[in-house]
Amino acid sequence: MVAIKANIRKENFQAARETLGRVLHTLQDFYSHSNWVELGYTEPYINLIRPDQPLENLADVNTATCRDCASGTCPNSILPNILNEKKLTSGYMGIYSSAKPKGKCSHGGAADLTSTTVPRGGINKDEHRSDNVAFHNAAVNAATAASLQLLEDIRLAAGDNDFLRMMGIARSSVVCFVIDTTGSMSDDIDEARDVVYEIIDSKKGTQDEPSEYILVPFNDPSFGPMIRTTDPDKMKKEISELTAQGGGDIPELCLSGLQLALTGAPASSHIYVFTDATPKDIALMDTILALIRSTKSTVLFLLTPASRRRRRSLGAGSFEDYKDLAVASGGLAIQVSKKELPQATDVILDTSTSALVTVLQRARNSGKQETFPFVLDESLQNITIYITGTSITFTLTNPAGVSQSNTEASGKLGTIRTVGNLRRIRLNADKQTGRWQITINSNQPYTLKVTGQSTITFIYNFVESFKGPHPGFAVLSGRPQAGNICNKLILLN
Repeated sequence: MVAIKANIRKENFQAARETLGRVLHTLQDFYSHSNWVELGYTEPYINLIRPDQPLENLADVNTATCRDCASGTCPNSILPNILNEKKLTSGYMGIYSSAKPKGKCSHGGAADLTSTTVPRGGINKDEHRSDNVAFHNAAVNAATAASLQLLEDIRLAAGDNDFLRMMGIARSSVVCFVIDTTGSMSDDIDEARDVVYEIIDSKKGTQDEPSEYILVPFNDPSFGPMIRTTDPDKMKKEISELTAQGGGDIPELCLSGLQLALTGAPASSHIYVFTDATPKDIALMDTILALIRSTKSTVLFLLTPASRRRRRSLGAGSFEDYKDLAVASGGLAIQVSKKELPQATDVILDTSTSALVTVLQRARNSGKQETFPFVLDESLQNITIYITGTSITFTLTNPAGVSQSNTEASGKLGTIRTVGNLRRIRLNADKQTGRWQITINSNQPYTLKVTGQSTITFIYNFVESFKGPHPGFAVLSGRPQAGNICNKLILLN
């Protein structure tokens, strides 16, 4: 409890959340692994979350607590005197040894070797079994109430906003800017500043207001520090102080700045990268991909390739590497001239909003004509389609068969805006629900993304099953192996 609250005060929300998980596991185990509910208690044991209160009336090491249960399925093995005196005890668990103090209860189950030592059996209520239905249900109810009690204690200490940030359920995503500050980036920095100001001014006090702002500058040979704040005025001040200076060879430490953002920002953040240079630190590519997959953050690159004659670094990457990272994250790589940049930043305003969901995303490396169907339901609003690439034609068709081609800037289905390699199609508010499709024709690589705002979304993880005293599912640390059956855990929000 102390560690959780201390980490929240320091804004170490990930550490606080991980500690909370361990504490909740132990707290909930108490009601399943002890005789609390057998003693007749239905409310949580408040002393467990009060560091200033002792645990009272414990059965000492020499006191027998259980009777023998040869079948292993006795409804209640606790000795009558323990029940009458309200003595608190738990069950011994032995994975490698069957030894336990004389007369003591065991945890029970196939993995517990002590359950075969007299007194045999076990008192755990982890699973719903025919012999423990009432006690299992009572333990579940007490553990649930205790968990809520613990969370409420933390919420009162931390305040609503920080509590929600710790839980990772802030109503809107974190907005993070990773900005190249080398000498040629003056105009780009000005545009990034204008975008941040517009986000802050237009969304302050609304449900779309970002829960946190993060800024990571990078240059060569340095990057960082990472600046994070929930105060919009402080973010305005920080970004207003950015200046363009330095830089020698054209590649810069973009991936180092992005790595800092991915490791520091909460999961599912929106990260916007402004640069006019290729990555000098291409060796970080695999690390960045792993971070993108683990954090599920979305990275959008705003690229303004410089025409300066500079000394190239050996082993540097290319702008295609940024495109690969964007596709892997579910983001975009928008390439425009510096003059066009102000027209391209609408996509930042589109995506720095609450309840944003991805309806469809596709990437094609070899261009050809292909039709992509997608379904829009009544829960979706503000539908936007993004296509990046060159030499592209497309036709959008609604469920009624009405079509609009890329040559119609304002048509029956929506408004099309083209800047650089980006086509942004905003559907009209009276869009039809049902099966839509877009047919794209190109001889070059391209990406397609359809987004909207919805009251329904989900969080997913690839998981693998494990056995032991408490079998279940654990999140995979990497990606599933190709060709193998995998499990996905989905949590609807």
